[in-house]
Amino acid sequence: MLHLKGLGAIGALVFHHTLVLVLLTRRCEGESQVIGPSQPIVAAVGDDVVLPCHLEPAVDASSMTVEWTRPDLSPRFVHVWRDGVELENKKHPSYVGRTSVSVNKLKLGDVSLKLSRVKLSDEGTYRCFVPTLNRESSVKLVVGAVSSLIISLMRTENDGVVLQCESKGWYPEPELLWLDGEGKLLSAGPTETVRGPDDLYTVSSRVTVEKRHSNSFTCRVQQKIINQTRETQIHVPGDFFNTSSGSAVHITIGLTVVVMVIIALVFVVWKRRRQHRTGNRCTTSTTTGTSSNCKESHALFDEKRETVHVSAESMKIKDLEEREANLNAQLKELEDEHKDVVGVVNLLMEHKKNLENQILEFEFQLDEAEKQSDEKQSQLLTPTEETLDENKCLDTKTNPDTVKKMQQETDALLNSVICGVTILTEKKKVLVDLEENIDKQLEEIKEQRQKTLGGSLS
Repeated sequence: MLHLKGLGAIGALVFHHTLVLVLLTRRCEGESQVIGPSQPIVAAVGDDVVLPCHLEPAVDASSMTVEWTRPDLSPRFVHVWRDGVELENKKHPSYVGRTSVSVNKLKLGDVSLKLSRVKLSDEGTYRCFVPTLNRESSVKLVVGAVSSLIISLMRTENDGVVLQCESKGWYPEPELLWLDGEGKLLSAGPTETVRGPDDLYTVSSRVTVEKRHSNSFTCRVQQKIINQTRETQIHVPGDFFNTSSGSAVHITIGLTVVVMVIIALVFVVWKRRRQHRTGNRCTTSTTTGTSSNCKESHALFDEKRETVHVSAESMKIKDLEEREANLNAQLKELEDEHKDVVGVVNLLMEHKKNLENQILEFEFQLDEAEKQSDEKQSQLLTPTEETLDENKCLDTKTNPDTVKKMQQETDALLNSVICGVTILTEKKKVLVDLEENIDKQLEEIKEQRQKTLGGSLS
C-alpha cells in the first residue's frame, strides 16, 4: 500500500511538471511578436524585392497561417499561407504569380514576402498578420523609377548660351538642379514637370550661362525618397560664346555660299561662251575665209551647203570631216557645261534643304520665344522677388521680333535659291536640246559621207 502511494505521488509530480512545461511553452508562443522594418522599403520598377517580417522570439511558422494584405485593395489579400500551401483563390489579381514565401525560412520564424517584377501600382503599406499569435506588423513599400538625362544648347543674342536639360521616366516626382564647374547652384528658370499616362514624370529646365573659367556645367536630377541621383556634365567651348547669334551666323554663311555659287556659275557660263565663240571664228576662217561673224552651228551648215563648191569628191569629204571635227568639239564643250550646271544645281538643292531645316528651327524658336514673352508679361502683372529673378533670365532669351526677322531673311534667301535652281534647270534643258541637235547633224554628215564615197566608187 505504501508502495502504491509512493508511485501515485511520483506520478502526480510528473504530471504536474509536464502540465507546467506545456503551459510555459504555450505562454512563450503567445508572447512571440511579429516584427517588421522600421524604415520604408525602396524598390525600382522591374526589380524583385523582399518585404521583411519575422517572429521574435523565432518559432516554426510553417504550419501557421500567415496573411499578407494591403488594406487599400479589394480583395485585400496579397499572399495567404495556410496549412503548408498558398491559397491563390483569395489573392488580388494584380499579384498573381508574383508573390512567394520561403518554406525553409518559415521554419525559422521568417515570414517575409518576396515580390517579383515590381510595378508602380505596388507602392503602398502592406500588413503582415499571423492569426495564431494574433500579432501583426506593417511594411511600407516605396517604388521608384529613374532615367538618364539629355542636355542641349543654343546661343542667345548677347554672347550667352541657353542650356536645356530633360529627363523622362522618373517616379516619384524628382527635382532638377543646375551646377557650375565648382559645384555651386545656378539660378535657373522654373522646372517644368509633366506626369504621363504611365504615371512617370518628365522634368525639364533651362538656364542661361555666360563664359567663365571652366565653362563646365552639370544638370542633376535627384529623388531623395528613393535616394536616387542622375547627373550629366557638359563642357561649352569658349568659341561658342563669341558669336552673338547662331542663327545670324547661319544666315551669313548661307548668303556667302549663294554669292560664291552665283559667281562661279557666271564665270563658268562666261568661259564656255568665250570658248564657243573662239572655236566658231577659227572654224569659219578655215572653211569659208570670208565670214567674220559667229553663228550657230546649224546656220553655218546651211550657209556652207549653199556656198561650198562641190566639184571634187575629195573636197566634199574633207569639208565633211572638218564639220564633224568642229561639231564634236562643240559637243564636248556642251557636255562639260552640262556637267557643271548639274553640279551647281545639286549644290543649290542641298543648300535649299538646309534652309528649309533652318526655317523649321526658327519656327520652334519663335514658339518658345512667344511662350517666354507671355510668361514674362503675366509675371510683370504681379511682380515678386522670385519673378524679378526669373525675368532677368527671360530677358536673355531670344526676342520674338528678332526671330521673325531672321526667319524672313531666311525665307527670302530660300526663294533666291529656288529661283536659281529654276534658271539652271531651264539652262540644262537648253543644253540637252543643243546636244541632240549636234548629234542629229553628225548623223547627217555621216550619211553625206557615205553617199559621197558611194558616188566616187560608181
